[in-house]
Amino acid sequence: MIYSLTGTVAEKSPDTVVLDVYGIAFAVSVPMNVCGALPEIGKTAKLYTYLSVKEDAMDLYGFATYEEQKCFKTLISVSGVGPKAGLSILSVLSPAQIAVAVASGDYKSLTAAQGVGPKVAQRIVLELKGKLDSASFARSDTRRLASAASSGGNVGTAIRGLVALGYTQSRAALAVSKLDKDLSVQDMIKQALRLIAGGKV
Repeated sequence: MIYSLTGTVAEKSPDTVVLDVYGIAFAVSVPMNVCGALPEIGKTAKLYTYLSVKEDAMDLYGFATYEEQKCFKTLISVSGVGPKAGLSILSVLSPAQIAVAVASGDYKSLTAAQGVGPKVAQRIVLELKGKLDSASFARSDTRRLASAASSGGNVGTAIRGLVALGYTQSRAALAVSKLDKDLSVQDMIKQALRLIAGGKV
């Protein structure tokens, strides 16, 4: 297993990075957000990697952080989820956001990834439920968000109201979790909408 690569960035595009490691160039498939996290061409970079070996191919996948690498491995452990789907999900959601979506049963957030339909998204939520709670990317704030997403009272009502307005449960829970729990439902929704509109969640 190739755990990581450190070398000179030779080429990069939205879905592929070429790293030159002592004269050997490795073409690495990456999530869409990785290129922006890497330095410019000619600079040194490190990618955490996963090597997929099949009868007719050897494919190398790379990630900017250990958390992304670990999350990718967890995603492709789900029946019917291949490396391409894993990369697609990590292109639109961070590991922490994936953990919140799974913990709160918010499969719709996962369908934002290209090629991931409702059935696959529901399978991910079902098979990974409870498995991401102890992961390094599921920190206490992530678990707090998941708790908010499944809570009752004004918090739960406000989250359901935001979902009814078209927001995903994960995003609604994130917005409401930042607010005073003693607010009325109406005030929670208003302030949550301001946070979302301001790009703070």
